[in-house]
Amino acid sequence: MNLKSRLSQKNEAIRMLHTDPTLMDAVPERIVSWFPKIPKEYIVVCVGTDRSTGDALGPLTGTYLMDKKLKHMTVYGTLHDPVHATNLEDYITLIHNQHKHPFIIAVDACLGKTSSVGQIIACEGALKPGAALNKPLPPIGDVHITGVVNISGFMEYSVLQNTRLSIVVEMAKKIANVIDTIDQQLTSSYVTPAVLMQQQKKKPI
Repeated sequence: MNLKSRLSQKNEAIRMLHTDPTLMDAVPERIVSWFPKIPKEYIVVCVGTDRSTGDALGPLTGTYLMDKKLKHMTVYGTLHDPVHATNLEDYITLIHNQHKHPFIIAVDACLGKTSSVGQIIACEGALKPGAALNKPLPPIGDVHITGVVNISGFMEYSVLQNTRLSIVVEMAKKIANVIDTIDQQLTSSYVTPAVLMQQQKKKPI
């Protein structure tokens, strides 16, 4: 692989089935490649509501992350305190008031093709929440992670309401593990926010 193709791959979105055994290596590595060279405060914003099974992916992920007690990231959006359509703008204001130049990872559910259901997608750039339901919500995030929980194309709100909880729970656990893996590559400093540590390559057995 030449340098040009390696650089383009680094900037491309990555999508993998949540059951793929290589997901926990590939997705964190790609997301870390998008992190800033200058240390920042790292924030995770999990968007969604516990009032809809499909849309609970974000709050479930946030709750699992709170249980993991991340050392270098601040989490917003849990089952008890969700970040959703009616309070998203307030949370964006709060985050920018409480954190200096934050680097935000946004997490949300999405709908897609039948063949895409179960995929976890990580992209560089802002999340546009509410797009599936045509809700005009502000974009959020420097990087975003979405989970395709069901099929799009017809009566999206009803589809989200009738999504199987089992797939949402499994995907939320995987996304939480991805973010926890990234958190473990960060190290604290007394004078700067968290910075990236070089991940050691596993030696073949």
